Amino acid sequence: MASKRRLTNEINAGSMADIAFLLLIFFLVTTTISEDKGILVKLPPYTQEPPPIMDYHERNVFSVFINANNELLVRNQLLSKDKLKQQAKLFISNPYNDSKLAENPAKAVISLKNDRSTNYSAYIMIYNELKTAYNELWEETSLTRYNKSFNELRPAQAKSIRDAIPLVISEAEPTAFGDEK
Repeated sequence: MASKRRLTNEINAGSMADIAFLLLIFFLVTTTISEDKGILVKLPPYTQEPPPIMDYHERNVFSVFINANNELLVRNQLLSKDKLKQQAKLFISNPYNDSKLAENPAKAVISLKNDRSTNYSAYIMIYNELKTAYNELWEETSLTRYNKSFNELRPAQAKSIRDAIPLVISEAEPTAFGDEK
């Protein structure tokens, strides 16, 4: 009597787990994880002491307030967002020695304040405009002093420009609608 054998096709799955593990390791090693990017701000060191009271002349403070309607108030006057950068540059540099603008760039302070209901995108746009004003002033000063772009300067030269025109943006605690003062 001949026995009938039934042929079965089987796949050896013993090494499948090893292959999956190797693929997982490969993708973990070769994948780059992008870092979150945000606004780079140098914060003061933490201390439990109250901050010293700084006495600034009103002339040297460029107050910028973004209200709940995302409207821009600069020195208590309504201003278009597209004019902010130019006004900030004029205030900081004060090329005509105007008594209503900053005494000199080293004493200029930009005070940025917003309402709690301000859109984050509006806040970021305003902050970028103010930062761009400083970047353009640094670039113009670099071209005047060294005939080079600010990015091409040696570190000591760039530091001298940043010392002459320091980036000072003071951010105040957001207020609720109606508590703007």
